[in-house]
Amino acid sequence: MIVESEQGLYCPEGGFHLDPLLPVERAVLTHAHGDHARAGSASYLCTPETAALLRRRLEGARVETLRYGERRTIGGVTLSLHPAGHMLGSAQARIEGHSGIWVLSGDYKREPDPTCAAFEPLRCDVFITEATYALPLFRWDEPTSVAREIVAWWQGNAKKTSILFCYALGKAQRLLAEIARIDDRPVWVHGMVEPFAQVYREQGVRLAETRHVGDERGLLGELVLAPITARGTPWMKRFRSFEQAFASGLLRIRGTRRRRGFDRGFVLSDHADWPGLLRTIRETGAERVYAMHGHREALVRYLRELAAIEAAPIGVAQPADPEGD
Repeated sequence: MIVESEQGLYCPEGGFHLDPLLPVERAVLTHAHGDHARAGSASYLCTPETAALLRRRLEGARVETLRYGERRTIGGVTLSLHPAGHMLGSAQARIEGHSGIWVLSGDYKREPDPTCAAFEPLRCDVFITEATYALPLFRWDEPTSVAREIVAWWQGNAKKTSILFCYALGKAQRLLAEIARIDDRPVWVHGMVEPFAQVYREQGVRLAETRHVGDERGLLGELVLAPITARGTPWMKRFRSFEQAFASGLLRIRGTRRRRGFDRGFVLSDHADWPGLLRTIRETGAERVYAMHGHREALVRYLRELAAIEAAPIGVAQPADPEGD
């Protein structure tokens, strides 16, 4: 049903690619992150929420939409999109045809997230799962407790600027939503964060009030969200006294914060942890599992040797430091 091609994963019976690596005639997208939604394809099919984000990222792109649970016959298969819990609009692609039911998970997580629909377990014959954090050491804490840690750090920096680095699309908006639940102060944001925050608000997601850093200087006692790409650039010179933190699942690895030179680290990921991956695979009831990205070899080995599930890697190997971490 789904095979590998030079452009990425391809469904021959439907004539479409899934999160293609190169431009194609028809791309079905699981979400709007740049490592899944690349420019240049003739047309894109995704959820309406992903389409709203995609139009910000890929101006002029031809985009069709498919609501969660809506079924569409394409060629010899029936396609539907279902919540993945990764970020606003993220979806799993369920494909039904002569070879049974296949599900491509895209990126997903099982923890609650106020910015997107919760992951929907889908029964299938073949499950293609991400494996970004597929090692037993990766186990996430309750998200609200992490948000409280962030606010406490911010409150403790009354004479400094608290700069929290995170991914501009997805993670930043999740942080703004979590913070809004426990603190009503505005949060300052980098220019890359605000346009996506506007889309989230237009889709009905409640976020903390944001203020664009712009030409502001100092901002002592304030919290600033910025993309990791801004670290070490001239943009940082506007802050006189500051502490730097990073929000990522990678911080679960001991020593990561120190090696990267951050004052604080907060373990918060938009990908499934080890228990979440295993739980999801069990719930699908799949007889065959393919693993993508990250620690896919470790997951495949575990499934084969300890879970007695037919498993194999698929797609191009990617490091465990994705855009949507």
